[in-house]
Amino acid sequence: MKTSREELLVISAQAGNEEALTELYRQFYQPLLKFAYKLCGHHDWAQDAVQDVWLDAAKKLLKLNDPKAFRSWMYRAVRWRCIDIARKANKTEQMSESEVVVPTEQLQVVDSGLLRLIQELPEVERQAIYLFYLEEFSLVEISIVLEVPQGTVKSRLNRARKNLKVLLTN
Repeated sequence: MKTSREELLVISAQAGNEEALTELYRQFYQPLLKFAYKLCGHHDWAQDAVQDVWLDAAKKLLKLNDPKAFRSWMYRAVRWRCIDIARKANKTEQMSESEVVVPTEQLQVVDSGLLRLIQELPEVERQAIYLFYLEEFSLVEISIVLEVPQGTVKSRLNRARKNLKVLLTN
């Protein structure tokens, strides 16, 4: 969705326009569901996370000061909700944020060999690679979603590229 159109829809939804909120939902539901599934690896958990976030977003949309930040705001909320769901479901395993699994069968990378190598990267690097290359997020948006400084995003992407290069030569 074009950024300016997205911003107008957010502003309209904040003013109480239900059609605008419905349009935002239509545009973002599938990408958010795909992202949630990549984070938690379980279809039902992903659906629960996205639905919870949309319900919460409908209530808290007025609190969003910058309509440009809507996409990052939603992805960050989905990320945290997936982590919460995974932790609750796996209390016996004490699953930490860094142990959330990205399922390999759902990533749409042309080269399956590259896909296996991406899966070998640490979780923080996988998330950065996914958001940058597959979701085409800007560095600023990734820093908002992952809640780290932009420089950290750059270093994670750089480290991931270097690690992939090493893995490719082995």
